[in-house]
Amino acid sequence: MITTSSSLRGRDWISPTIAALISVIVNYGGTFILVFQAAKVAGLSPEMTASWVLSISVGVGITGIWLSYRYREPIITAWSTPGVAFLVSALAVTPYTEVIGAYIISAIGFIVLGISGMFERFVRLIPSGIASGLLAGILLQFGISAFSGAEIDPLLVIVLFVAYVLLRRFTSRYAIVGILGIGVIYLISVENVDFSTIKLAIASPVFVFPEFSFHALLSVALPLFIITLTGQYMPGMLVLRNDGFKTSANPILTVTGLGSLLTAPFGSHAFNVAAITAAICTGKDAHEDSTKRYIAGIACGIFYIVVGLFGVTLAALFLILPATFIATLAGLALLGTIGSSLANALTDPKGRETALITFLATAANVTLLGVGGAFWGLVAGLTAHILMHKSEARK
Repeated sequence: MITTSSSLRGRDWISPTIAALISVIVNYGGTFILVFQAAKVAGLSPEMTASWVLSISVGVGITGIWLSYRYREPIITAWSTPGVAFLVSALAVTPYTEVIGAYIISAIGFIVLGISGMFERFVRLIPSGIASGLLAGILLQFGISAFSGAEIDPLLVIVLFVAYVLLRRFTSRYAIVGILGIGVIYLISVENVDFSTIKLAIASPVFVFPEFSFHALLSVALPLFIITLTGQYMPGMLVLRNDGFKTSANPILTVTGLGSLLTAPFGSHAFNVAAITAAICTGKDAHEDSTKRYIAGIACGIFYIVVGLFGVTLAALFLILPATFIATLAGLALLGTIGSSLANALTDPKGRETALITFLATAANVTLLGVGGAFWGLVAGLTAHILMHKSEARK
């Protein structure tokens, strides 16, 4: 467990809190639309949709706060983005009560895996170069998106980019804080956001009695479990390892699995350790002192709970922010992590080629058998490592 090296001062909260806010904005603004899309496919009422938002946001918030405070590390939790993408199609052919039952079975699977310790042992076997290559490959598309949005809104991207470079030059610690504020001011000045339709309303939980079926077990629970494990938990743990944090995967799996189990009857699908958005909070931009970055985990949890309590209202607030703004903000915030990941991946000459294979295979983001590119990039890298360094791999 990492412990604080000195007492916290007021300014120690600024950068981690802003990093947490950006992480939450990117999470809701970038992927949460899938939740509303899945709810629409399932024919859920506005009340049940709000319950889904409430349960998963509060669940993610509480588990993230507890894990970050307990282990003094920025352990950011989030919903399974590939999981909800999968649910968009699964909810169209599976009764909602059976889907709730599948959520419960999937959550139990994560609890059992966490208690067994098997996943942590596997994570420790992955060479550091391959782990860094995997992370760099996952984040590459976000870095590219920081600039590709110039085709849609060139002035916005130029404003954010120039602001980022200048702030990096004169006040590196507050660069991300600055571009967030400058970006919002710019959007308001050009009337690119409309807050007039936003109305505050507190969400209420809606309990759904679960039903269990063999069909839902095979078509929902098992795929959701595998997709979340390979697409979220694996890269999420590697994000933590890449920035020097050593908390075992076992309590993280167990706690998030337990949280998923308790919130499932209210509509929450699987949640887990975050990957992409966690990288915003685990690096030096969050705080120069790594022992104080856990503040970002606590702040993230508080933001998630606030959003959850107001259900779809504040989620809609994030959704009205332009996609180009979200993508550029995320990409610029992750530049430091992408750079350090690539540097770590290519440090060891002996493992450089296998790390590069992992990076390129992951960046290709090929989906096979319903499993995303992060898993196949890892498979490609490990296979190359085993075949090219057979004696070392055997050890």
